[in-house]
Amino acid sequence: MITKIASTLLLGFVLLLISCKEVNETKRPANLSNEVLVLGTIHGGHLTDTVYTTAYLTKLIREIDPDFILAEIPPNRFKEAMNGYIRDDSISEPRVMRFPEYTDVVFPLTKQMDFEIIPTAGWTKPMADERAAKLKAISADSSRINDWKTYQEGNRSSDSIYRSTGKVNDPYFIHTHAYDSIQDIALQPYNRLFNVELGLGGWENINIAHYWNIEKALEKYRYQGKRFLIIYGAGHKGWFLRQLRKRDDIDILKMQPFLDAIKVP
Repeated sequence: MITKIASTLLLGFVLLLISCKEVNETKRPANLSNEVLVLGTIHGGHLTDTVYTTAYLTKLIREIDPDFILAEIPPNRFKEAMNGYIRDDSISEPRVMRFPEYTDVVFPLTKQMDFEIIPTAGWTKPMADERAAKLKAISADSSRINDWKTYQEGNRSSDSIYRSTGKVNDPYFIHTHAYDSIQDIALQPYNRLFNVELGLGGWENINIAHYWNIEKALEKYRYQGKRFLIIYGAGHKGWFLRQLRKRDDIDILKMQPFLDAIKVP
């Protein structure tokens, strides 16, 4: 009798373990990691460059075919921008209309493709105004001459090396580690010298604010087998990739295969 009861209890325990295992696997299927790409843009340069144009961006995003676009748009500006686009077929929201990658590419593609735009920019108008005022003050401060000189030399060096590659605004080169390293020649001194002083507008600080919103989106859709396309100015790309590589729940895709796919023979 005791043996029979023990066998019954053991069977029940085994079934319970199997049930728990099935529930856990449903919550976290290992084969449904999300895919993430980071697309570096050149903002107004897309309107003047002969290769990395808005038409090129349109073809590239079609080829990537994302489920979500994590955009360099402040969350508090997105609704107005989208409502204006639905109403007038154009963007009139002051911040968003500065970025042709959105006004001429992403928003028009919402009519033809099935993706969701998630606004993730940590930018605010007060932050930007404060940053501009502080940088102006630093540039005029006689006690900060060496700091300002170091900052300017970093910019000049970065620009010079970038031009020497012969690949300015080349979408292939922009999506390489070499490009990120050249950007860092200017951005690291800027960050080291002024990040704390510039408050929320400092380089590290604003990237943290951007990435906080990106992380929230990635967490919300964790293990759902979705494709995320992060679209930001190309200077942010290296910083984001360093953070994204710390995650073990996503597959970071390289941009090159998608660039190859739209390459004109």
